[in-house]
Amino acid sequence: MIRSAVSTDLPALQQIEIAAGEPFRAIGMDAVADDPPPTLGELAEYLVADHIWVATDSDDTPIAYVLVEIVDGCAHVEQVSVHPDHARRGIGARLIDAVTTWAYLHHLDSVTLTTFADVPWNAPYYEKLGFERISDTALSPGLVRIRTEEQSAGLDDWPRVTMSRPSADCQAPAFQTPVRENSSSTADGPARSIPSAATQSSS
Repeated sequence: MIRSAVSTDLPALQQIEIAAGEPFRAIGMDAVADDPPPTLGELAEYLVADHIWVATDSDDTPIAYVLVEIVDGCAHVEQVSVHPDHARRGIGARLIDAVTTWAYLHHLDSVTLTTFADVPWNAPYYEKLGFERISDTALSPGLVRIRTEEQSAGLDDWPRVTMSRPSADCQAPAFQTPVRENSSSTADGPARSIPSAATQSSS
């Protein structure tokens, strides 16, 4: 099931992020594997804005998650990570499809993300999901800011690209949203507080 995250999910999401980074070690990208997960405070910012969703197993335990922020009128995937124990089952694709549906319902034209160009489960994977690469000369101001932050964080030690697909390509139902206090499911989101990492997704 894909649903909105709740506060008790957040520690599990940190563990998913750590596990999802390990495959990068096998391709010589130890710095990415060693990058710490978002702090609980950073995750809580997305939680308050209702911009963090999880995929769960039959026990409602999170096995994957996605963070989204609004950048220049588009839904920007800040991070999507699937635990390696649940990889290659289409979970990452379903999360992206659900975000695309959410973007469409909130009148956001596109879903964007930044990712590694040559890592098989990054840009080549997203191209299979219908994403197209955006030329550096065609980036919106917000995407330029994100890429600049990534460069400062050292992510450009490996080639990276920015990608987009139209929200009209939505293929999934809306998220299931648990009822909780102080919830505000809107297209507003947290201020950007963490640089984009690897966008670690699994099919």
